[in-house]
Amino acid sequence: MTASLSQAAFDTLASLLKMKSGLIIGMDKLYLLETRLASIVKREKLNDMNALADRLRRPGNDALARDVVEAMTTNESFFFRDDKPFLHFRTQALPRLVAARPPGSQLRVWSAASSSGQEAYSLAMIVAEATAVLAARKVEIVGTDIARDQLARAREGVYSQFEVQRGLPVQMLMRYFRKNESNWHITDAIRAMAQFREYNLLADLRPLGRFDIVFCRNVLIYFDQPTKARVLEAIAALMPPDGLLYLGGAETVLGITSRFAPMPNERGVYGVVAGTTPATTSRMAAVG
Repeated sequence: MTASLSQAAFDTLASLLKMKSGLIIGMDKLYLLETRLASIVKREKLNDMNALADRLRRPGNDALARDVVEAMTTNESFFFRDDKPFLHFRTQALPRLVAARPPGSQLRVWSAASSSGQEAYSLAMIVAEATAVLAARKVEIVGTDIARDQLARAREGVYSQFEVQRGLPVQMLMRYFRKNESNWHITDAIRAMAQFREYNLLADLRPLGRFDIVFCRNVLIYFDQPTKARVLEAIAALMPPDGLLYLGGAETVLGITSRFAPMPNERGVYGVVAGTTPATTSRMAAVG
């Protein structure tokens, strides 16, 4: 433990983060903890992190607790991140699901932990270019996150020069964005294709409705094993038998849940396994 942070303070902060977001903070993350929360300590005019932990132990500090959780949530995101999942979505998932759905039906896509919206808008741009494939079928894209400031950015659809240079093909930049001084604004048509909601993956997911495709990438790596299992099983309960789940390259369902199975010859893409409803799904409403 560092000289500036007591064991009791660390335990308070780590417990809060796990309970509210599922985020696991170990001793190796002390520097990250102190760095990301420094602005809150300064804003609240507190002496140090120990004082922040003490404030959090008092009743009536829900707003402060939310700020701490948001500050610690990783918000790294960029357009077409890792590329391969989006290629699979364009060339495999959409044609496959369209073929299985009647004309006039709707496909629902969920970008879980959507941060500032780049993943959801990447999907929207692909959908916009798949008119012929969709053949009158509609696609609803829902992005969720627990960070209110990131959701506000996503809804606004305004990105810096640096952000649009990270993974976004120049053709799409020219087609779907408009330059305004130093920033780029996504077009109204693409912005209207994605809706963003504040939602915690540890809460009861059923109010979100059913989803044909779920992108839950680079999220599970921050959870412990039981939390990973609960979240995956709750996601599976929202999906049809032919639904598809996309995880990050460093994530897997193996050894965690039997509700998903890897798609042959695909990395990070999982299909729903039909079977009994897991007991953990019914407990999700009590979490968070």
